[in-house]
Amino acid sequence: MPTRDDTAQQTASYVYGIVPADVETDPEVRGVGDPPSPITAVRHGEVAALVSEIVADRPLGRPEELTAHAQILDATAGEAPVLPLRFGAVLADENAVTDELLAAHHDEFLAALRELEGHAQYIVKGRYDEKAVLREILSESEEAARLRDEIAELPEDASRNARIALGELVNNAIAAKREADTRRTVRALDSLGFATSVRQPTHEEDAVHVACLAETAKQDQLEDSVGELAREWEGRVHLRLLGQQQE
Repeated sequence: MPTRDDTAQQTASYVYGIVPADVETDPEVRGVGDPPSPITAVRHGEVAALVSEIVADRPLGRPEELTAHAQILDATAGEAPVLPLRFGAVLADENAVTDELLAAHHDEFLAALRELEGHAQYIVKGRYDEKAVLREILSESEEAARLRDEIAELPEDASRNARIALGELVNNAIAAKREADTRRTVRALDSLGFATSVRQPTHEEDAVHVACLAETAKQDQLEDSVGELAREWEGRVHLRLLGQQQE
């Protein structure tokens, strides 16, 4: 008969990012892993690491885990300076987080966090209007228009291959448009001197997903820049600026 120790699952500490030591965590927020565990702060000196417990031998990388990692960092950055770690940063336990990460790099982390004071992370998020982007693709691609007409003329069973081909064509076209529209967004933000980081899409119709680190004193400039893009893409892309600091 197996003992209690035989059946216990070995756990590890998943690390999201580094924050000031006075940051408080929300006990309701859950992290990555299956099942997801609460986010806690491991503190050392004037810095802390945001962590959650995971099962050590269970692989990570599901889309919902990537999303959870990004959402936790984004929510934290709206409240306090944060140094994000890449997805998949795992240490043996909280003692390892303290000794191998925080104690070993305390002064570097503290200096970097102080440089972020007066800044906030914002997210520029856009999603295509489904009908508008489909009209755009059909007007630009003779092959897409031909497949659309072929599907309309055939019974459902007979049009299966055409529907698959059209779906692939549309997906590829959206990916190309996303790349171009993301470049356009990054250029606009870079021109204002803001640091940007392109995020992975969270939906197949995402147009833009860009994180931006900006001085809070320049929030008006950021809002104006995103507003110009929103007007340029009106009816085509639903554009939002997330993470604004309230007056």
